[in-house]
Amino acid sequence: MEYDSIIKTAYGENPFPETPAKKRGRKKKSKVLNLICRLHNYKESVCLFIKNLCVPFDNNQAERDLRMVKVKTKVSGCFRNEEGAQEYLTIMSYIGSARKHGINVFTAIREALNGTPDIIFN
Repeated sequence: MEYDSIIKTAYGENPFPETPAKKRGRKKKSKVLNLICRLHNYKESVCLFIKNLCVPFDNNQAERDLRMVKVKTKVSGCFRNEEGAQEYLTIMSYIGSARKHGINVFTAIREALNGTPDIIFN
């Protein structure tokens, strides 16, 4: 309920612009007004992380997963061949899955080397 009152106040402080009657199409809105409209239209999605604690506040996990690849290429310059790049990505994917399942990374790697890599999927 408080969310709706905040949006209502925001609309009051940032009214829709008045345009001449001759113009066709949608009225141009400011960036602030666009944000307010999006927050109003996507209320359920914006507040989902409050109701369901399993939902992250942002969707930057994919970007964080890719960051290590970028760091690796910065440090070493490049991957030597496609096979090496694929192996690196497989290992990083396995480590990322272990973290997401709450399993200690060293335990997951040890189990993978012992022949039981599916520990992270139990």
